[in-house]
Amino acid sequence: VQLQASGGGLVQAGDSLRLSCASSGRTFSSTIMAWFRQTPGKEREFVSSTTWTGSTTAYSDSVKGRFTISINNLKSTVYLQMNSLKPEDTAVYYCAAGPYGSRWSSDFTSWGQGTLVTVSS
Repeated sequence: VQLQASGGGLVQAGDSLRLSCASSGRTFSSTIMAWFRQTPGKEREFVSSTTWTGSTTAYSDSVKGRFTISINNLKSTVYLQMNSLKPEDTAVYYCAAGPYGSRWSSDFTSWGQGTLVTVSS
């Protein structure tokens, strides 16, 4: 699976941003699509995930209620709508494909290149 993430940028606190991740396809093992984020010196952190049907989604506590993950099967693209952004959301965001139910980055086998989101106060 080849993943291409886009949509990052510089915004102010309280603004919104939508990230996109285009997939060239999916394999049997890639049953969910997820977003992770990482800041310098820290581990890659789970943000959100969705099944390919969109029927099951998951969010970290830090973004629940502000971020929404969605998927367009026809375009093989997953989105992360980020609202009410905070400076602590600043990170490089990565999309990934991996096994159902996992939130551990080590379980995910395919990764996009990352897109930088910077939220100024």
